[in-house]
Amino acid sequence: MSTSLPDTSAIVDGIRRWIECESPSRDLQALLRMAELIRAEAGDLGLQFQARDLGDGVAPLLHMHNRAPGDTRPGIMILAHYDTVHPVGTLEKNPCRIEGDRLYGPGSYDMKAGTWLALTAAGQLSQPGSSALPIDFVIVPDEEIGSYASRPSIEAFSRNTRYALVCEPARADGGRCVTARKGTGFIYVNTHGRPAHAGVQHQKGRNAIQEMAHQILALQAMTDYELGTTVNVGTIEGGTTPNVVPEHCRITCDFRIPDAKAGEKLREKVEALRSVDPDVAVQAEFILNRPPMPRTDAVVALLERARGYAHEAGFSLEEAPMTGGGSDANFTAALGIPTLDGLGADGDGAHTLQEYVLVSTLQERLDFWLRMLRSLD
Repeated sequence: MSTSLPDTSAIVDGIRRWIECESPSRDLQALLRMAELIRAEAGDLGLQFQARDLGDGVAPLLHMHNRAPGDTRPGIMILAHYDTVHPVGTLEKNPCRIEGDRLYGPGSYDMKAGTWLALTAAGQLSQPGSSALPIDFVIVPDEEIGSYASRPSIEAFSRNTRYALVCEPARADGGRCVTARKGTGFIYVNTHGRPAHAGVQHQKGRNAIQEMAHQILALQAMTDYELGTTVNVGTIEGGTTPNVVPEHCRITCDFRIPDAKAGEKLREKVEALRSVDPDVAVQAEFILNRPPMPRTDAVVALLERARGYAHEAGFSLEEAPMTGGGSDANFTAALGIPTLDGLGADGDGAHTLQEYVLVSTLQERLDFWLRMLRSLD
């Protein structure tokens, strides 16, 4: 089955082209260049292509497919993103190069290599009817910053999807796939006190930062490692100058929850926050950005099929424990779509200047994608 696939040298060349087209999340022009590169390669592969507008100042969502006219069957959605966390210029610090078995470069592992492999495999099946199910390849431009613009489209595609396969990188130390992710979100807390001259009328002031210190301790105490819930107060800002009792303070917290029940429990605690100083107002906002991705029986059944395709391709597909990191898989899983994540390239170093993929695994991973996309029904 793998005879029509490119060899390792050609695979590396293809991935290198993508790495060297830098695409930071917040650089529209760079993202547009990356989108054009993907459009050109999808066209060369024979896939049908559409760029979908997500609004002003946002790069497009890219949709490629092999559906025949009128084929509206629920199919396979491959889900990926073409934005990265690395600003333009990172190539100077982490140039695209091979050292031993490692192909380095910004965005190589998260997640250009995995996306390139899946797109190349889908291109082998570009003719309608060449796969058991129709394939919809959806690549979004904003996953690294929360997928706020693309989430409605992801959920719309999910309504006509039987399986979702996500190109996020395989977990390090064995190339394991992901079957469960925690839900992620943010807590914003504002305190509003009363300003006063710190030297002349200190007693008349009501210190918003002091009140926030109490709220920070309460929030940090909501972490429950046994349950799997974490709360992290990540940023704080407040006050004006040292000689003024601060009137305002604001914090931003990150939270991770293992399931919907834990999320509701945490929401109740946040909404129950009350000020210690009755003269200082406290306002708290709880926002669930990505719902949890549960490990369901349907996910386990899909995993077993994927393991079979991996075995045919020459490697063992192992399963990672639940991860605290979120991805667009959270959205498809929350809608009940059997979803496998972490199916991208094997490597390590996501979001760092030491990011790489393992060259020796690329050929078998490409073969795996082709077998799975062709046969999954």
